[in-house]
Amino acid sequence: MNAANDPSRRRFLKAGALLGGGLVVAFVVPGGKRLAFAQEPAAKAALPPPNAFLRVGSDDSVTVVLAHSEMGQGIWTTLPMLIAEELDADWSRIRVEHAPAAAVYASPVFGMQGTGGSTTTWSEFDRYRQVGAAARAMLVQAAAARFGVAASDCRTENGVVICGDQRARYGELADAAGQLPVPEAVTLKAPADWQVIGKDTPRLDTPEKTTGRAMFGMDVQFEGLLTAVVARAPVFGGQVKSFDPAPALAVKGVRKVVQVPSGVAVVADHFWAAKQGRDALEVEWDLGPNAALDSKALREQFRGLAQTDGASAANAGDARARVAAASRKVEAEYFVPYLAHAAMEPLNCTVRIGPDSCELWVGTQFQTVEQNAAAAITGLKPEQVTVHTPFLGGAFGRRATATADVVSEAVHVAKAAGAPVKTVWTREDDTRGGYYRPMFLERAAIALGDDGLPSAWDHTLVGQSIMAGTPFEGSIKNGVDNASVEGVSDSPYIKDLAHHRVELHSPRTGIPVLWWRSVGHSQNAFVMESLVDELAHAAGRDPLEYRRTLLAKHPRHLGVLNLAAQKAGWGEPLAKGRARGIAVHESFGSYVAQVAEVSVESGQVRVHRVVCAIDCGIAVNPLAIRAQMDSGIAFGLGAALHGQITFADGRVQQSNYHDYPSLRLPEMPVVETHIVTSSERAGGVGEPGLPPIAPAVANAVFALTGKRLRELPLRLDA
Repeated sequence: MNAANDPSRRRFLKAGALLGGGLVVAFVVPGGKRLAFAQEPAAKAALPPPNAFLRVGSDDSVTVVLAHSEMGQGIWTTLPMLIAEELDADWSRIRVEHAPAAAVYASPVFGMQGTGGSTTTWSEFDRYRQVGAAARAMLVQAAAARFGVAASDCRTENGVVICGDQRARYGELADAAGQLPVPEAVTLKAPADWQVIGKDTPRLDTPEKTTGRAMFGMDVQFEGLLTAVVARAPVFGGQVKSFDPAPALAVKGVRKVVQVPSGVAVVADHFWAAKQGRDALEVEWDLGPNAALDSKALREQFRGLAQTDGASAANAGDARARVAAASRKVEAEYFVPYLAHAAMEPLNCTVRIGPDSCELWVGTQFQTVEQNAAAAITGLKPEQVTVHTPFLGGAFGRRATATADVVSEAVHVAKAAGAPVKTVWTREDDTRGGYYRPMFLERAAIALGDDGLPSAWDHTLVGQSIMAGTPFEGSIKNGVDNASVEGVSDSPYIKDLAHHRVELHSPRTGIPVLWWRSVGHSQNAFVMESLVDELAHAAGRDPLEYRRTLLAKHPRHLGVLNLAAQKAGWGEPLAKGRARGIAVHESFGSYVAQVAEVSVESGQVRVHRVVCAIDCGIAVNPLAIRAQMDSGIAFGLGAALHGQITFADGRVQQSNYHDYPSLRLPEMPVVETHIVTSSERAGGVGEPGLPPIAPAVANAVFALTGKRLRELPLRLDA
């Protein structure tokens, strides 16, 4: 525990006192400052400033201020559980708030305030427990002074300090405890003594969200707030050539029509007037260099690149020559399309600019980026920009743009309008607005030995870099964006081979791309687990037994693989017309295996049951973990069966849920999740459930039909 005495800390301590006094505990953030999504634990580095606070109020409330954004992943509950465990708090008195944007809330992983990469729980696991333990120690010390006893004679239970027949509630002790120094060190509970961690705990945000009290960005409303909808170029990179505002201004309720860098904004009293005004707006566009973008042409371009040498992501031995000389080999080309995030809540941002201030209300994953962008546009200092983070109605990476595209546009609109404005994206704007999961084409050639096992692996990936052209570009090493090759270059199937070669091409297409739930693992697990299935069938081996052989030196992979297979009844007979497929993949520090049971109905793939096993290390809230496996499977299955963004004449062809469908309720399979009991460090859970589902389904389709599907979305008639 380290309490840095800097101006930021003093400001937040003062703010805490203004909220009614009591005990306010700051705690620090160990770990490195990495400006990228972390796929592995951050290296140890100098301790950054305090980045979160715990308040014990005189009313017995315990308020946890989260530096991270709740976007459906459940950290509104999981992180307070860590504090409650060590604090011995009364769970019914726990309250949670999103933090404002400030340097003290910098993520230990990103070096700035942000949420993503399934990093929140593992990066906060020790620190949130430490702050709970520190607060408890201070409360005990205050109680001991009141009781006239030694602190060691006191114990805590459910928000009360007890010594013999003397009792004091935390709320009674909060003011006195708040005057004490923060302990320099604390002793954390042994796992055997945990009463909260590891127990199924219902989400704290569920009551608000089921009753409609929860505040999302789209719900923000106050006196004088206008609404804007922006007409943007129909082609990425296009610019306004000219426009006639008169038809839009003729719409009742439209106040202003203003040009901003991203297009032309129609500002009105309410959304429908703004939408009708935009529909009436007449804009002439300079379509720019991407007017001829075409998905089929891009795919052929990628195919050509895949046959040339790329940047080396992994290389050992002499893979290419050995594959060329092999008498038995498997060669295959895989393809995945661009994907939109399609969150339930379309993008939006509310902005109010004052003479020396700017307020943002925005569901964001990157508070620091948004704050800095707004400051640059308004000419203010970052600390003059207040970021209010409501609940996020889904994000999946889209609300974590390095360019702050949504916020920047909204600030420009409010500045040009000279009034507070909520800029709203329609569903069509959202779907066609870019920042997609990149399209990828991958080619692999794998030599098989006499035992049917791979002896050399040559793999080439072609797809856009997410980091290129962003402030995170420095993470690209020797031409390789790790977000493109993760799950391939570090795959145990490849790394265990003495002869392997993984190369990457990162073409620039003019299409903005971004991390999408599970990032590179989303496509690379599909490719790798499908390829391993191909190898198993080429060798005449059972896919489960074949994986067991290849993963013999990887106990955590094997653990989830065997558990999922056992619970699914692998090898047991199924009803006629059904088959099983299996896949296993590690991502974000967690290991997940899934067995999918499928049939084909009227030429369409139907998934009936998915058995999932996860080893995420210490399981803080098993209920939340199972929910996230359900969520990842549903999200991934929607993409596997339906998802694709395509281009013709430079324009996105999809627009809304009717032509970019998510998984429908009747399509949702029965999901059974089994959590491996583990004492390993916690891994992520928001994303690891997604990567195995597409290959598990594709492998089941092959088992059923004999047709190998190497392209997403899965189409039997392709």
